[in-house]
Amino acid sequence: MAGLAGFAGLAAEQKSQDVTDWAARIGWVVGLLLVIALVYWLMREGWKWRATLQGDLPELPQVPAGPGDPKATMSGRYHGSATAGQWLDRIVAHGLGTRSRVELTLTDQGVSVVRPGARDFFIPAAALRGARLDKGIAGKVLAEGGLLVITWSHGDRLIDSGFRSDHAAEHTAWVDALTELSGGPSAAAVPSHDTEGTR
Repeated sequence: MAGLAGFAGLAAEQKSQDVTDWAARIGWVVGLLLVIALVYWLMREGWKWRATLQGDLPELPQVPAGPGDPKATMSGRYHGSATAGQWLDRIVAHGLGTRSRVELTLTDQGVSVVRPGARDFFIPAAALRGARLDKGIAGKVLAEGGLLVITWSHGDRLIDSGFRSDHAAEHTAWVDALTELSGGPSAAAVPSHDTEGTR
């Protein structure tokens, strides 16, 4: 009798596991995917809204067919543009918000910005307002001095555009050359923004 009771207890312990509720699980997965899609849609709409607000920005100058003899060249990445002095106020109009690879060429006429897969543009020498080393642009933060920031005017806006060379040692020479071409103040005299708390 005791043996039968023990057998019954063992059988109770070995009862089958609960059946997975696939309908509920699929519902959760679909709900999560819908939330992710909504977030991406809101981000896209925000980007389009910002571009609309910046609709007064004129078309960007195109790279001239004969820009002249290169004074310096640089390969690296374009990290974005922002309103000068306001590193979080990203400019997205005319493709300026698209991060990409970049080839920079500096001549007496200005800076050619060639971007594979994104829109090229040209910064005329007359539009240059200076250059400096910095650590952040358009919400992107790098190491201290890891970013070459070119300040230039376009339409009625003053723009900061951020670039990072594949060889960071080139940045200082570019700052010197751009400062000389723009006739601006020494790079050391240009205050950098504070990006503390963004890491």
